Amino acid sequence: MSLGHACVDVYQGAVAALVPFFVAERAYSYAAASGIVLAASLLSSVAQPLFGVVTDRWALWWLPPLSALAAGAGVAASGVGGSYALTLAAVAASGIGVAAYHPEAARAARAVADGRHTAMGWFALGGNVGFALAPLLVSAVVGGGGLRATWLLVAPGLAGAVLCAAAVRSPGARARGAAAAEGAGADDWASFLRLSGAVVCRSIVFVGLSAFVALYVRERVGGGAAAGTAALCVLYAGGAVGTLAGSRLAGRYGRLAVVRRSYLVTVVAVAGVVCVPGPALYPCLALASAGLYVPFSLHVTLGQDCLPRRVGTASGVTLGLAVSVGGVVAPAVGALADATSLQVGLAPLVVPPLVAGCLLRGVREPAPAGRALERR
Repeated sequence: MSLGHACVDVYQGAVAALVPFFVAERAYSYAAASGIVLAASLLSSVAQPLFGVVTDRWALWWLPPLSALAAGAGVAASGVGGSYALTLAAVAASGIGVAAYHPEAARAARAVADGRHTAMGWFALGGNVGFALAPLLVSAVVGGGGLRATWLLVAPGLAGAVLCAAAVRSPGARARGAAAAEGAGADDWASFLRLSGAVVCRSIVFVGLSAFVALYVRERVGGGAAAGTAALCVLYAGGAVGTLAGSRLAGRYGRLAVVRRSYLVTVVAVAGVVCVPGPALYPCLALASAGLYVPFSLHVTLGQDCLPRRVGTASGVTLGLAVSVGGVVAPAVGALADATSLQVGLAPLVVPPLVAGCLLRGVREPAPAGRALERR
């Protein structure tokens, strides 16, 4: 499941990694480039909770492999046609594929994880690794062959479909999923809505940085495309460390305590990204990455424990929207950057982590569904 997650989430990172190439090769404005991010994110943001509701009613084991293929096909087609409208349609199709993947895949992962934070952390880590590899993969393929070489990017989707098909058809995963559903407790919608608000705040910061940090670093530091690719790698690779650290820190200090403190760190780190000049920007970006990713897998388990009878819905929101919904705000960041500068455009991203911390003050720690199993 972790490897399949990596293959699918390559395509969430690939869209942001393609933005500098669209700007350079097709002379798109910041607002037009952010529209591509919006196309990948908007339908995904709306669709993921819907897919979650559907998977709460029916077990669709075939959905993760099929959605992996759709995500890959969309990104593969994004650079082949020269039309802006066709590009938007292609990345939107990829976004729907990503949306369809996460709820059912997270349900299967929860079943085989037996409710353990560290096991779900490994599943989330797979997605983070996919994000981290995306800029390198896009740079290697598109940097050498131009946007018309994007068809080669279908390869991770094919691999992800094979891996997901093997994982979700496991009899053990199905049996454990059914047993977990039978033993579920009451849903706490009030806490889940507050948690969802924090997820949206995190997504706004993450997508905003993902869409523009490569261009921003090239302006602030120099170094051309290599500097921008390095910045995206720092942003995504720091997430691998943050995700594993989050699951381990939660076992010691509690999930909500860790999540709240990580958002305070994010406020300081994003302010550093905006204000610190020169190469010192990279450590600030790494700290921002850690602050954004430490809560990532914890959001998933908190959401699933808040809605134990609607695990698909909880997963669609916390795992899916955590990455995609921020794309709705990306055009506003791009428009502000066009009117002023990228530095001014990114400055408002300091605010959402503060809002997230305030929202979480009213949330109580839910009882983990697999507490007994976790002590084995």
